[in-house]
Amino acid sequence: MTVSSAKKKIRIVNIVVSTALEKDIPLEKMAATLPNTEYNPEQFPGLVLRIKEPKTSALVFSSGKVVCTGARTMEEVDLSIQSIIKSLKKLNIIVTVKPVITVQNIVASGSIGMDLNLNVLGLKLPNTEYEPEQFPGLVHKLKGTNATFLLFSNGKIVCTGTKTELQVNEATDKLIDNLKKVLAK
Repeated sequence: MTVSSAKKKIRIVNIVVSTALEKDIPLEKMAATLPNTEYNPEQFPGLVLRIKEPKTSALVFSSGKVVCTGARTMEEVDLSIQSIIKSLKKLNIIVTVKPVITVQNIVASGSIGMDLNLNVLGLKLPNTEYEPEQFPGLVHKLKGTNATFLLFSNGKIVCTGTKTELQVNEATDKLIDNLKKVLAK
């Protein structure tokens, strides 16, 4: 497929957020009482809470800080945080603040609809690492953004480092423009 007929298809597959519930959380009590938890303080200071619906995971710390991962939409993020608050209520821990959610990272994957010669791109595209013996994808840090892409020869891509869906789309469009320029030379 030629570069000029590239068709972008990309979707968000993971949103990582952090928040603070502004309450001290008794992690041992939480682990003993709630299902779907893992807590091993000798190995890691946070409790892992697996949420069934939406299918996400959260790291809960005794300070009340929470990192949630696995959501594909901000609505799923909100539902996951509400699920954590509901679980804490069962332990008589009432969260009175509306948690401020900060997006730390969005991971998106998809296709740019064109075959890529990674050997050529590895030489011509700046800010690139390509070690095919180590990993089949080319790693490209997109200049002027926080986005990092994995590019595969079949045109599949993974984008990480963005914080909004708009940034994902803008970075992908910029990547396609850069590929067109490099491959036209």
